[in-house]
Amino acid sequence: MPNVERFNLLSFKGKMKILHFSWMAFFITFLVWFNHAPMMQAIANSLGLTTSEIKTLLILNVALTIPARIVIGMLTDKFGPRLVYSGLLAICSIPCFTFALADSYAQLAISRFLLGFVGAGFVIGIRMVSEWFPHHELGIAEGVYGGWGNFGSAAAAMSLPTIALLFGGENGWRYSVGLTGLISLVFSFIYYQNVSDTPKGSTYFKPKNLGALEVSSKGDLCLLLLMKIPMYAALALLTWKLSPAGASMISSTTAIIMYGFLAALYLYDSFHVYQVNMKLLVNPVPELHRYKFKQVAVLNILYFATFGSELAVISMLPLFFAEVFDLNMVYAGLLASAYAFMNLVSRPGGGWLSDRYGRKPTLLVLTAGLALGYFAMGMIDSTWPIALAVLAAMACSFFVQSGEGAVFAVVPLIKRRLTGQIAGMTGAYGNVGAVVYLTVLSVVEYQTFFYFIAGTAIIGFVTLLFMEEPRGQMAEIRDDGTVELIDVA
Repeated sequence: MPNVERFNLLSFKGKMKILHFSWMAFFITFLVWFNHAPMMQAIANSLGLTTSEIKTLLILNVALTIPARIVIGMLTDKFGPRLVYSGLLAICSIPCFTFALADSYAQLAISRFLLGFVGAGFVIGIRMVSEWFPHHELGIAEGVYGGWGNFGSAAAAMSLPTIALLFGGENGWRYSVGLTGLISLVFSFIYYQNVSDTPKGSTYFKPKNLGALEVSSKGDLCLLLLMKIPMYAALALLTWKLSPAGASMISSTTAIIMYGFLAALYLYDSFHVYQVNMKLLVNPVPELHRYKFKQVAVLNILYFATFGSELAVISMLPLFFAEVFDLNMVYAGLLASAYAFMNLVSRPGGGWLSDRYGRKPTLLVLTAGLALGYFAMGMIDSTWPIALAVLAAMACSFFVQSGEGAVFAVVPLIKRRLTGQIAGMTGAYGNVGAVVYLTVLSVVEYQTFFYFIAGTAIIGFVTLLFMEEPRGQMAEIRDDGTVELIDVA
């Protein structure tokens, strides 16, 4: 078993090799996902985009990731992270190339929408890392995976504008974007050749059903159906944003059809969830195999406030600094990258704190901190020294990203065979948050935007009071029918 290995970030063997290759894969997905943000001004000038079109692109970039994370979570549980991660990296290089070659806003929008799928890569590594690390190292391992991988957005902000300038001309941004697609395609083969789903001799537990999350009680079934509503509501919000009431990219008739489609899809999804879990109405799940879905619901809400706000802020922060302090976009992008730069230490730090001091106490402290952090960012204006504004952003990001690390220190401890699906749903809530926050940004001033995020963080803090600290062991059934008990604390 890999548990006898010491956790050593300088090692590239055994479980540490899996961790390093996985965070690299995640890093590349974020590099691709946010390759447009630091060069948005150049893209807008090149194709003559309006402010409304720019903001719509930001929303499109995170929209598809909502259903994508659910789907990818299911596929990961069923087929294993090695195959799914490799496939995602290869397939998502295609819309990256089409974005780089786009010569109209429609092509940009479609490519950006499809690139939202690459944001689902995070979910895959959560399951992979949970298979290789014991519970007492899981927080820091998942934190390193998430934090170092998340740094891909900062790397994009720091490097891609420079690469574009080196190529020169109004098409420099195309070379930068295309390069990230090439990196993604090449690494898909490298990842497949160098990892395995589990340590030798370990069992990869798979869900009994593909297509819907299994729950343990009738009450949990109702809560699951309730928690699905915000995901569809976020997609409806995006539809509204694209309708004549927003960016006017689609007609009123098309918007109504899409609303109807989303409503029908929710009803179908709910019926499928009922079919998978209808046995609960007849034969209750044995106590040994139960888990509490309220744990998932709380983590969903917390990730809405943490990762949702991070996605929104790293998308708008270069423009924020450029407008507030009258900076050019290259310099503003470098300053804004400080927010994402904190991922290198913050997310692993949140996981480490969670391993050491408990999952719930750590989350309570970090959630309170991020509320205060966004309140402070809401006070930034042109009278602030730029250095102080950057320090405020970095301090805020510490609590945001540490909170993300602490959330995913809990996710793999709920039910092993469902880890991909649970991570997918929690991850999707991060994107729900991003869509909500970016939509709010499109209609309010920057100050109100930051205060709004702070308010949702307070709601997350209250919800967290209902979460229970993981205790004891969880049970999974091997293929031969025997039960394996997995320590969670």
